[in-house]
Amino acid sequence: MLYYSTNKKAAKVRFPDALLKGLAEDGGLYMPESIPSIDISEIRAMKDMDYTDIAFRVVNKFLADEIPDAELKRLIDDAYNYAVPLEKVTERQYVMRLDQGPTASFKDFAARLMGRLMQYYLKINNRELLILTATSGDTGSAIANAFYGLDNIKVVVLFPKLEVTARQRKQMTTLGRNIEIISIEGKFDDCQALVKRAFRDPKLEHLGLSSANSINIGRLLPQTVYYFYAYAKLFEQHSEEIVFSVASGNFGDLMGGLIAKQMGLPIHRFVVATNENDEFPRYVETGKYQTISPSKNCISSAMNVGHPSNVARLIDLYDGDMNENGEILKQADLNKIRRDIYAVSITDKKTEATISSEWKKHKLLLEPHGAAGWAGLMHYLKEHPQEQKRLCVSLETAHPAKFPEKIRELLQFDPQLPPSLKGLEEKEEFIVAMDFDYHSFANYLLENYS
Repeated sequence: MLYYSTNKKAAKVRFPDALLKGLAEDGGLYMPESIPSIDISEIRAMKDMDYTDIAFRVVNKFLADEIPDAELKRLIDDAYNYAVPLEKVTERQYVMRLDQGPTASFKDFAARLMGRLMQYYLKINNRELLILTATSGDTGSAIANAFYGLDNIKVVVLFPKLEVTARQRKQMTTLGRNIEIISIEGKFDDCQALVKRAFRDPKLEHLGLSSANSINIGRLLPQTVYYFYAYAKLFEQHSEEIVFSVASGNFGDLMGGLIAKQMGLPIHRFVVATNENDEFPRYVETGKYQTISPSKNCISSAMNVGHPSNVARLIDLYDGDMNENGEILKQADLNKIRRDIYAVSITDKKTEATISSEWKKHKLLLEPHGAAGWAGLMHYLKEHPQEQKRLCVSLETAHPAKFPEKIRELLQFDPQLPPSLKGLEEKEEFIVAMDFDYHSFANYLLENYS
């Protein structure tokens, strides 16, 4: 299977090259030339499988010619050694808790397998990589932990100084060794801009740069799996279709779901819930895409993205063309997008009200991102009352204990800490502070990693 750039100017490459490059040479994002299909009978047979077996069957559709089956199964078994709870809220509405991994974030699902795949290919070729990644919250900690201690990989994570929680920050900054964390005076989009520019800077080519953001195709493929898992565990009738609600920031999580739908998973519709950075809901409504700069600082901090990178992939999937600046060069099939996607912007006020009301009504504990996703689902069902009895799953993307201040403020108690968050307060932090200035950033990389 070959992978092409969304900018259509770079040469097509095989998966190992797309994985290790991260970003295509023309600044585009890699997409599979064809998306493999999974027959509905094979999906139904997943009902009695555990998560690792489902993951192998899904991911192997893409990687069968790139890595031996036994090796892929070993990497998957090593990556996914934690639970994936499906919490029943009402008769046909569930929350899938993707917050049980080592950093209590859904990003663990992508980062852990991607790191192991990268290490596999690097060892074969006796190569080293310098990973650059930008984070709006959970990506940084998931990448830092997934790559921590790997022999062939060094990691530099950039985060916006004032827009991550203390616990999110400390999950990154207390590791050391091959992990370096840089605090940027700016927004997530500024961090992302620094990373993207570095990839295209000829002065940095010798550093062996790659990305672990959701711009990397290695992040997306593992994120298709939990959509299959949820459906396989919950479907009741053979012809049943499901609705997924996805709180969306940089749109990598949603792209994993859209790929799953293209593979044949019977998904009726996606609810895409953004925070007040509403550039995508406005695009779905009007057909006009306009970035938000600077992005708005909302309590669902990981979704504070004024131009989600993966929207270029989404536009491409629907036969359009968008460049890395967010300019639509060819309009996508908006009618098909609107059939597949219901997009809604959730305010901070609504997010807070949802955290409070769902705890009171159902003892459903949500953090701001999961609350935005659940609020989006409720919005959809209110507008489409005929869908009330359809199977619906909302993705909870981070553990509520990562947002203790907000939970205390709204619910008057501290959420119980998962093992991954215990003891962080006492650990020493290692942070490099930097202004939003590309030349300073590039010089820092040259001085420390050449």
